[in-house]
Amino acid sequence: MPRFPYETVDVFTDRPFGGNPLAVFTEARGLSDAQMQALAAEINYSETTFVLPADDPANDARVRIFHRTAEMPFAGHPNVGTAYVLARHGRDRDGVLRFEQKAGLVEIAVERDAIGAVTGAVIAAPQALSLGMELPIDEIAGCVGLSSDDIATAAHKPVNASVGVKFVLTQVEPEALARATPDLAAFRKLVWLHGELAGRLSLFLYARDGNTIRARMFAPLAGTWEDPATGSASATLGALLLSLDGGDKAAFTIAQGVEMGRPSLLKVTSWRAEDGYHSRVGGSCIPMFRGEALL
Repeated sequence: MPRFPYETVDVFTDRPFGGNPLAVFTEARGLSDAQMQALAAEINYSETTFVLPADDPANDARVRIFHRTAEMPFAGHPNVGTAYVLARHGRDRDGVLRFEQKAGLVEIAVERDAIGAVTGAVIAAPQALSLGMELPIDEIAGCVGLSSDDIATAAHKPVNASVGVKFVLTQVEPEALARATPDLAAFRKLVWLHGELAGRLSLFLYARDGNTIRARMFAPLAGTWEDPATGSASATLGALLLSLDGGDKAAFTIAQGVEMGRPSLLKVTSWRAEDGYHSRVGGSCIPMFRGEALL
């Protein structure tokens, strides 16, 4: 019976049972697409990764990312967590890992403590910031049980944005963040009304105090009622805020998962380049479980 080893880690936290859990299949050769999707659904985390040999030997791995119902081109916490696991296996090169993914090449810097133990990782998002459609304020508010007055629009309206995977970024008034509760019917209606969303709606709410941010992310149509830490959305938000604030570089600290009892801390650095606005996102990880899938 084929055995496929996996490890789980809590990502964007420095303590067990915090952050965002991730399962990493460290040797995924021999698994079919259908088996990868079935394993991701069975484990039932927000994402699961599968490590395969790189197509280009200059890179370290080809990493595929699946959430409960589909494959993703890129995501933040799966890359941070996968890099952490592989670095603990000694698979980095001088503290760097390069992953081939559908959204492009992702480069990860491994973080270590004073005695050389791996503590976390920092990833560079594979694409510059791109902006899509703006969404109606009342419809977005309805998706999370808020009123239109709870949506802050002085800086920007709810907007579909990406640095590798799309999120609808929405600023809310600070006191409204804790009240947000996803309404599945409203999510379905909004996607039905706006075909440009192509059936995907990952809603990232945030409240801002300077460069300190509190956030929540809801994607119930993909099986994630709420996500405790969303690295790719945080990276996208950093790039968006820098583009709006002006300047060449900025750093943001983003707390997420508090309302879920899984507090997470994400550190984002964004910068302006010739081709647009880019971001890195990183944080700490904690190992949790090891096992095998018997297929």
